[in-house]
Amino acid sequence: MRRRIQGFTLVEVLVALVLMAVMSAMAWRGLYAMLRSREVTQASIERSATLQTALAQWEQDWEQIQDSGQIVPAQAFDGQRLRLTRRHPLGLQVVTWYVADGQLSRWASPPVTGLADLRQAWARSEQTLTLASERLLVFDGISSWQLYYFWDNAWANAQSTGGEAPAGPKETAAPPQPPASAGSAPAAPPPEERGQPIPKGVRLQLEFAPGSGLSGSLVRQIVVPSGQ
Repeated sequence: MRRRIQGFTLVEVLVALVLMAVMSAMAWRGLYAMLRSREVTQASIERSATLQTALAQWEQDWEQIQDSGQIVPAQAFDGQRLRLTRRHPLGLQVVTWYVADGQLSRWASPPVTGLADLRQAWARSEQTLTLASERLLVFDGISSWQLYYFWDNAWANAQSTGGEAPAGPKETAAPPQPPASAGSAPAAPPPEERGQPIPKGVRLQLEFAPGSGLSGSLVRQIVVPSGQ
């Protein structure tokens, strides 16, 4: 007698297909989660690298700070903008750091060698339109920032210093100076325009905004070589 050839029933085929579909869906979800985790990790690494580059530039600006002999301030911070006069291989350069709309930005003037050009660069460093059109976006996702200066073995809020160094011996008022003659060096700016003296150290505190890819706050302290 011929043996009867038996095959799969329709129910068995459907069950096998369902099992294969379930296993495929589970494998795809695992693969998607792995790819997504890889993308998030890569984005976080890139954000951290961008932030490290910004901090390196921040430290370099402070390390190259230069007092121009009261022609313009060496540095001044008003709570929103930090302005510095720094050395450059081609002369002196005015730099502005500020936070606006959650973005940390840096503006730098072309290097100059003349006193009039330096004064003009300092004046441009606080013009909102100039900063907005010529700035370099350094890092976004910043909710706020704060600076602290190191004076007399203690940290103080950069704004609370009011542009003055820690209290010391009182100085007598200088006698009025005669007007400068033609061709002489420009007179020093009045005290209220001289900015703040160079501190011994600077502490930068950044607060990261939600959804920025980073959380909490970051604190970076540096020693200023030419600090008082």
